[in-house]
Amino acid sequence: MDKYVGKRLDGRYEIQEIIGIGGMAVVYKAYDAIDDRTVAVKILKEELLENQEFRRRFKNESKAIAVLSHPNIVKVYDVGLGDRIQYIVMEHIDGITLKEYIKSQQTLRWKDALHFAEQVLKALQHAHDKGIVHRDIKPQNIILLPNGTIKVTDFGIARFSRSEHRTMTDKAIGSVHYISPEQARGEMTDEKTDLYSVGVLLYEMLTGRLPFDAESAVSVAIMQLQNEPTKPRELNPSIPEGLEEIILRAMQKNTASRYQSAAEMLQDIEKFKQNPSVQFEYKYFVDSDPTKFVNVNTPPANQPKTKEKKSAVVPVLIGVTVAVVLIVGILGVILGGQVFGLFPSGSGSTQAPALIGKVYNEVITDKAYKEFTITVDDKEYSTEYEAGVIMKQTPEAGKTLKGKREIVVKVSLGSKSQVLSDYTNYDINSVIDNLEKLNIKYKTMQTFSDEVASGFVIGTIPAAGTVLTPETEVEVYVSKGAITKFVKVSYYVGMTEEVAKRLIEGDGLTIGRISKQESSEYAAGYVISQSVAANSTITNGSPIDLVVSSGSAINIYLPVPDNAEKAFTASIYYNGKSLQSSGEIDPTALSVGTSGRRELRLTLSRSDVFTSSIANIVVKYNDVAYIEYRVNFDNGEYAKLKENTLPDSVLFNTPTVSEPTESAQ
Repeated sequence: MDKYVGKRLDGRYEIQEIIGIGGMAVVYKAYDAIDDRTVAVKILKEELLENQEFRRRFKNESKAIAVLSHPNIVKVYDVGLGDRIQYIVMEHIDGITLKEYIKSQQTLRWKDALHFAEQVLKALQHAHDKGIVHRDIKPQNIILLPNGTIKVTDFGIARFSRSEHRTMTDKAIGSVHYISPEQARGEMTDEKTDLYSVGVLLYEMLTGRLPFDAESAVSVAIMQLQNEPTKPRELNPSIPEGLEEIILRAMQKNTASRYQSAAEMLQDIEKFKQNPSVQFEYKYFVDSDPTKFVNVNTPPANQPKTKEKKSAVVPVLIGVTVAVVLIVGILGVILGGQVFGLFPSGSGSTQAPALIGKVYNEVITDKAYKEFTITVDDKEYSTEYEAGVIMKQTPEAGKTLKGKREIVVKVSLGSKSQVLSDYTNYDINSVIDNLEKLNIKYKTMQTFSDEVASGFVIGTIPAAGTVLTPETEVEVYVSKGAITKFVKVSYYVGMTEEVAKRLIEGDGLTIGRISKQESSEYAAGYVISQSVAANSTITNGSPIDLVVSSGSAINIYLPVPDNAEKAFTASIYYNGKSLQSSGEIDPTALSVGTSGRRELRLTLSRSDVFTSSIANIVVKYNDVAYIEYRVNFDNGEYAKLKENTLPDSVLFNTPTVSEPTESAQ
């Protein structure tokens, strides 16, 4: 059995059963003998008492929730922080986690989601007012009672936001799917980090999905830092737009754009509840310098109107006529001169101007180049020239141009951008080959991973889907395999088989071979021994073999009639089948037992024959039903149910006349 179950803690708390096991502590259901109430007792695991970090976290949890008093936060009644045992006594909550409820419902109605979120926010507002940041808000740490009440639990990594004494271990802790970007970066956190987690919680309740999910924790953390979530209404169109705005504001990566307090977020929720069609205008990625449109048919405001002028149609027609006559005359002179060789075509020469490095659109509108015909022959990507800039010309600058003054240019398309592929779970060698073929700069980073095999990619920074430029260097995180962790083995002997299995897995170990063995010390179903001694340090994931009691062997003392003379055989029957026989016994050689009668000891073992720990058996005396017993293999006890009178024929060598007997079976 567990060392605490059945014991009384500090003379007050009667420990009844284990109701929860975590990485740091075991939670028990207990009875408070002084205040006459059921409580939950959270006890720091014995093997962690020497670990100063776990002691600090446990003390921090007790310190944090001891100063809190709110209907949506689990109550704390008592704290014990001794050297040999550390425990927190809390109210006993009979409910399920919000995570379990979400899984059962898949998606929640928005009214239900807000009902839960409001309670969480009110609990957080109370904690924040006391200077406490929870830092691990997630549905697994929220208990839902049958009446719909929410209880926030597990302040194990909470910290006092106003504390001046902060340690490195305060930084990047939390459940990766719900942590804020500042937590993922390992930065110091404040109240706004809890509000980000509430945004994720609302997102999950209303869409049935987490905003960021991947196979490895590293990949999820990278997504928390860089990716934008799919908008909730794209996953569940029934979500009102105003509620989507609330969720997205809570989940802003920049803390300045996020809700600044739980009260502020509650205020928006209340406005939304009063008018579900409300829109808050919390728009993100808005153009700060929108395009302006001007109606060319409308004069600008405040511009004075010009006086009406007389019709200019007649003067214009006269001018056009004169111009046409002049142009025709000039063309005639030129063409005639060319025909008769007076003016050679394209006469004169000049040098090609230097166009490389100039913007093409500016060149073709510049009067300095009006005598040249500039045409684009090709466009290419270039890391040297920005988009729209001339990168090559023919003929080259300074070349003499005779006749036609035509220059052909090549214009840059700018740097060729490309989208980074998702290399997660790909072999690093193939990823490197691919990156090099694409001329993408990269560097590899080695790290441990429990999810990704050694030599395979965990994730990248920037994340997959990012548009890269030639200057971007991609960090590729490569798995070194699971980190070798060392854990201390707990003491499992005396626990039930199921509890021992849960503790083994909770310790980071695996369940090995389970074998059965009779035991007079341990009842059936309890662990007799373990393959690795308690307090031994072994690698994470090592197997632990258990030997479990099959119950105690039962010694039945069969009374033999005082006047029996004839040799006899005693046989045990169960369900009509013979289990064992004593062999031929001389009754006159038997000694008198504590009952005052001659006795024969029969030993009955628990085996697969018996389907339960309690069974009825029949002992036959020389094949005549004699006594029926009820045996209990859990405690090794037995009781006589019926005893029949034996006929003289089985008791004496020369039988005498006797009364008919009643058969037991």
